[in-house]
Amino acid sequence: MSRAGNDALRGIDAGTPLVGPQTLHLDVTNGCNTNCITCWDHSPLLTLARSAAWKRQRVELLDMFELVDDVRSLGGLRAVIVSGMGEPFTHPEIYDLLAGLKSRGLHVTVITNLIPADAERIIALDIDQLLIGIHGASEASYRAFHPSFVHDEWSRLHAMLARFHAAGRRYKQVQVICQDNVHELAAMVALAQRYDAANLNFKLASLAQGTETARITDAQRARLRSEWLPAARAAARDLGVDSNLDVFAAQVDAGGAATAPIADIGCFMGYVYARVLVDGTVLYCCNTEVRVGSLREQPFSELWRAPAWQALRERMRRGDYLGSCNQCGKLNQNVKLGRRFAAAYGEARLAEVTGRAR
Repeated sequence: MSRAGNDALRGIDAGTPLVGPQTLHLDVTNGCNTNCITCWDHSPLLTLARSAAWKRQRVELLDMFELVDDVRSLGGLRAVIVSGMGEPFTHPEIYDLLAGLKSRGLHVTVITNLIPADAERIIALDIDQLLIGIHGASEASYRAFHPSFVHDEWSRLHAMLARFHAAGRRYKQVQVICQDNVHELAAMVALAQRYDAANLNFKLASLAQGTETARITDAQRARLRSEWLPAARAAARDLGVDSNLDVFAAQVDAGGAATAPIADIGCFMGYVYARVLVDGTVLYCCNTEVRVGSLREQPFSELWRAPAWQALRERMRRGDYLGSCNQCGKLNQNVKLGRRFAAAYGEARLAEVTGRAR
């Protein structure tokens, strides 16, 4: 295990981080090229749409580099995730930003639907990882998930996936599951195998603000458990596709609106991760409700050890979760960290630091 990995586990054990976050998640734009039906910011199902002014917001390059260098000063930073409330490849200076991050020796991941991206520039920059949101295994389900995609987006997606495959780039595929695509799990596995995806990440859609109408039905949940999930597991085994189907199954079993059995897993994000929104809001995790401060008030390096952040770490350590934690967007990461911590410190200590030893 790396020194940074050891420091993260030691910080969890101590109850306070020894270094800065390992991963910094940067939102670079609120604008998007599509309108995924499960999206809390751009879905046509939203009861209250975002304003045009909000959608025009994006970060300035120099501000981003200043932030990254401040976080690096804490020690521990290894990776940056670039995303947004919209699509990062719509930012006019995105390739300059990615080049600047790579020049700092950071592992760079971009969360993207890929459609506005330039595959050749991504390859030339040697971007470490893409999390490619596909959300369908057929053109019909893909268009149902992205109502604004009415042209050649499906074929463009496949062309870029093929280009990455030919270049030996093994990027990750993400499939957010809702009622329009839940029946395609096994076909999603086959799609990942076709382009030799590094990993296939399934997520049960977290829904609110009107998007709840896209939630899988009770009948679909039953078939998911009895038929579609077993078929996907068999396909992943037979095709040699690495996936998170075990974690996804736990999401399905959570039931109702919940998508994460967080009390059984624990939250460790406050020691290893932070997200910064376009307007400078600093989040404890990826949940936009869990704010710890703003870069307009304090630099990140001060916020990281400030009382607000530490109070949230202590709250999660007690197992006193927020209601929205039941739709945890960092479930996979929490599962992995929990397993690593248990391997190093034991299951009894893991129960203690997640509020389950009572």
